[in-house]
Amino acid sequence: MARGKHGKHPRGRGWKVALVAVGVIGVMGAGTAFAAYRYDASAAGRILPGVVVAGVDVSDMTRAEAVRAVTARAQETLDGQLSIAAGEHTWIVTPAVLGMTADVESEVDEALAVADSLSFVNRVYHRIADEPVDASIDVAFGYDDAAIVSFVEQARDEVAVPAVNARIALVDNELVMRRPKTGLALKTQLAATRIRAALEDRAAEVAIPLREIEPEVTAAALGGTIVVDLSENSLTLYDGFKVIKEYRVATAAPGYSTPVGTWQIIDKKENPTWYNPALDSWGADLPAVIAPGPSNPLGTRALYLNSPGIRIHGTSNSASIGTYASHGCIRMFISDSEELYPLVPIGTRVIIKP
Repeated sequence: MARGKHGKHPRGRGWKVALVAVGVIGVMGAGTAFAAYRYDASAAGRILPGVVVAGVDVSDMTRAEAVRAVTARAQETLDGQLSIAAGEHTWIVTPAVLGMTADVESEVDEALAVADSLSFVNRVYHRIADEPVDASIDVAFGYDDAAIVSFVEQARDEVAVPAVNARIALVDNELVMRRPKTGLALKTQLAATRIRAALEDRAAEVAIPLREIEPEVTAAALGGTIVVDLSENSLTLYDGFKVIKEYRVATAAPGYSTPVGTWQIIDKKENPTWYNPALDSWGADLPAVIAPGPSNPLGTRALYLNSPGIRIHGTSNSASIGTYASHGCIRMFISDSEELYPLVPIGTRVIIKP
């Protein structure tokens, strides 16, 4: 808090003080010293001439008058506008809303106390001669960090933009491909510090910082995804959102089902052995087991899904590709299945959409 400074009297004033002193002594000598003391006492409730508080001349004011005058001046500061910006958001607030206060009464008390720092003769001189003492006192402003933090917390909620995770998913039978987005958050501690500094500096504006929030799941983190579109009889392999390969396939014939949903590759086989899954129905006329070779229904490569009995595999029946011809599996040309096979690790997500 800046304290008041009492100016020094010019040398030319010395004779005036001396004259007043002589006059006072003369009065006292005439037996009226008591009257002089009564005059000093009666003026004690008023501020000496030349005292300025917060730029307000409070000369000859009572304490209440000075408090009112200085409060009005301090209120101009408290009601001023501070523009606070964060990204695309801007708030216009007053220092008072942010908890700033003015200690007017203490400074007015200090103004009154200027008289106490002078001798009786000097006080009488300044009052009778209306001679300024040249004392200037600043008002001390207080800051409420809790109020600043409260504003920052409100601003934090307004500017917050959550990060968006990358996602490839089947939602209501539609393929959703959501790219990741960086979020935004307020740097709360630094924001409070900057606002406090702006109040202390009587600044008109201040920028408070934001930080970026990275998504937990990036496009790279998605890894590989196989999407089978039953309406198009197509298979697409993605790495993140990038298309790596596209193939024509065959899917379930009428009366059978290639299951719609989200699945996973749980196993993969080169030159697989075929085990008849329907000995008592459509596979009744087929062997229970067919070893690897040209007649194997799975071709030379097979990817096993966690949907029972469903595989992505090659087929020697090339004419069926692009049609609805299987008992539920996803058929590929032999060459395509061999090309796809090394690109798809166990654990790869498989989305089958209608």
